[in-house]
Amino acid sequence: SEGVTQATLDRVMPGLTYNARVVQLDRAQPEGDPNAPIPKFDPYRRKHVDAARIGRGRTKYTELRPLLGRIERETGVPEEVMLAIYGHETNYGTVTGNYNAPQALASLAFEGRRRPLFEGELIAVLKMIDRGVPQYAITGSWAGALGKPQFLPSVYLRLARDGDGDGYADIWNSEVDAMTSIANYLLNAGWRRDEPWGFAVNVPASLDRNAIRSNLVPNRCARVFSRHSRWMSIGEWRKMGFSIQSGVWPQDSMMATLIEPDGEGATGYLLGSNYRAILDYNCSNFYALSVGLLADAVRN
Repeated sequence: SEGVTQATLDRVMPGLTYNARVVQLDRAQPEGDPNAPIPKFDPYRRKHVDAARIGRGRTKYTELRPLLGRIERETGVPEEVMLAIYGHETNYGTVTGNYNAPQALASLAFEGRRRPLFEGELIAVLKMIDRGVPQYAITGSWAGALGKPQFLPSVYLRLARDGDGDGYADIWNSEVDAMTSIANYLLNAGWRRDEPWGFAVNVPASLDRNAIRSNLVPNRCARVFSRHSRWMSIGEWRKMGFSIQSGVWPQDSMMATLIEPDGEGATGYLLGSNYRAILDYNCSNFYALSVGLLADAVRN
């Protein structure tokens, strides 16, 4: 309970009851089995980067354009990338969860599968209450993710930003604050201005995949990063016979890794360092690829 007042503890803790549904949802998470075969990306892409989500994204883009433009100028995070994360996390604010966050986090900490994570988040949500965040605001997903951008409480405390100058980072009701907070998150994760997240390529039939295998041992999300080739410059990829599927190549000096999420003979993606910033938000190749592709579709 470090840094949490006794008054908050007395107000919140006695009312908490065990929520079995939250624990059931946590146990059903797919990352539970590290050896399960990885499915093809295409079915996920068709479901998550579909006409409805692209259409809603374009409508929202038109509506928020002046605001998004200002945030992009300040942070370098493209307007459409903020929107794509918003679209993926809560379907542009329509599905934010109705679980009581302290109750959900206490239940998950008690159950113990990921106790250190959820104990830390429970303390963080108590600190939010201490700071005067209102009761409605501590409602979120079953895993304690909050508001339009689905920030965990510790992320809220660190990275949520007030975008409209009223002194409160209201990621629940204010799209200005939510978009400013998403951009701040990506900036903090290392977003580079004026560099693409990645793009679709045709992979040459002659490619020697052993020659481009990465020898790096990732310190987190090993299953996600193990699917990426080693880093090479765009100039090197071009010399190997890769061709871009649409648009123009970025500069030859940009570094990129290759992923082939639908296997050999299908579309590949060359991914820059900004892709890693999206992975920081949610460490899943399917998530990050879909965010990038949705952003491109909303922009076009």
